[in-house]
Amino acid sequence: MATTGFWPVKSRLKEVIDYADNPDKTTERKYLDDDLAAALEYAENDSKTDREMYVTGINCLTKKAYEQMTATKRRFGKFGGNVAYHAFQSFKTGEVTPEEAHTIGLETARRMWGEDFEVVVTTHLNTDNLHNHIVVNSVSFRTGRKFENHISDHYKLREISDEICRERGKSVLLPTKFTGSRKKEYWVNKKGGLTHREMLRQDIESVLPTCGSPNDFRYQLEALGYKFGRTDEYYAHTTITAPGWKRPIRLDSLGYTREILDERINANWAQGVEFYAILSRRIQKRRTTALEEEINRLEFTIEHSYDTATVLVDTMFLLLITILQIAKELMSPDLRNEARNIEQYVSDYRFLEREKIHTIPQLEQCISDTKAEISLLERERSKADNTRRRAHTPKEAQAAKDKRKAITEKIHPLRKKVKRAEKIMEKSPHLYELLQAELSTERQAAARARNKSKEWSR
Repeated sequence: MATTGFWPVKSRLKEVIDYADNPDKTTERKYLDDDLAAALEYAENDSKTDREMYVTGINCLTKKAYEQMTATKRRFGKFGGNVAYHAFQSFKTGEVTPEEAHTIGLETARRMWGEDFEVVVTTHLNTDNLHNHIVVNSVSFRTGRKFENHISDHYKLREISDEICRERGKSVLLPTKFTGSRKKEYWVNKKGGLTHREMLRQDIESVLPTCGSPNDFRYQLEALGYKFGRTDEYYAHTTITAPGWKRPIRLDSLGYTREILDERINANWAQGVEFYAILSRRIQKRRTTALEEEINRLEFTIEHSYDTATVLVDTMFLLLITILQIAKELMSPDLRNEARNIEQYVSDYRFLEREKIHTIPQLEQCISDTKAEISLLERERSKADNTRRRAHTPKEAQAAKDKRKAITEKIHPLRKKVKRAEKIMEKSPHLYELLQAELSTERQAAARARNKSKEWSR
């Protein structure tokens, strides 16, 4: 079973070739000449690998891939835009040997790009699941045309990979749909999330069985955090949006025309006494205000919290984790969708707690200090490399190699720390917006519930 994907490379071509053709991930250094080893320093990893090199060029020499790809661009005068494409092909743990993984990767690359493009295929052995990296020149050496990267190409790559896996008796992953040919929706689905359209459809189906009228339908969706746009009979299309959504969604584009909604609501009344019981239970149901209650308990004022000098980033994570766990009914659609990431948020919060980070400036300082520590260690590692190259005896060379390995083992967790901190920095504004939207929606829903209760008591 192999998963696939690829993305454009917009920066330096050499960097992506260096990463894919990384000797630390494909073979031991002593099997390469020093010049190539020096050029392939990107993404260091000293994990033990097989002694056989799994690097192959298609329409180019592996040691001259950068030069040949650049020469093709120069020949056709095409240096702008995407410089290459970086594909991956990852296999289920234990299903393939390194030789099989590399053979499947080569055949996949040949069928997909082999007729027109220069390609480098490498098999990385440094993780539990074997995986291929495929680097493709963006310019054809035959015609000079550039690879255009349509969504259909992603689909084609997956089909080719699956076909080759079947031919070799390997399992095949059930496909994820390219929803409506929308690229953004495809990637959201592939990561296990829901698009805004899917969220809305899910919520409509959850409220329709308890709706007694079109106004009731509108009231229930508003209670879930949605806002109606054009609803007047003079407009042909009813639209709905939610906090944080850039574009409204037309109900009829989801299949909910006015006629269909009326038909579904009328069918509810056909249930007779049973539907009256459903209505009664729903009216008595109290809307929760989990976020506001938790904010009050922590004495945290979210409306004024997002000052970059004082924002309590750890408290934001704690709030999010708490309400995802205790709230019976989250109000905003986007926050309900975030419930799938709760394990990651718990992990992020524990990181902040462990590092004693409370504010954004402290998070920035953590990143800066850790990067400085990495730089010092990298300088030490370079010295160890120089010592190894100039060693007069095998014993001296081995001692320098051992020292280099020990330094790399220190660098690895520090890089992970920087990566985690940077991701938290990136997501904190989004979390703040989610919490603000939820708090606003809670208060609006509570106000509507009070007004509705007054109407029913008259």
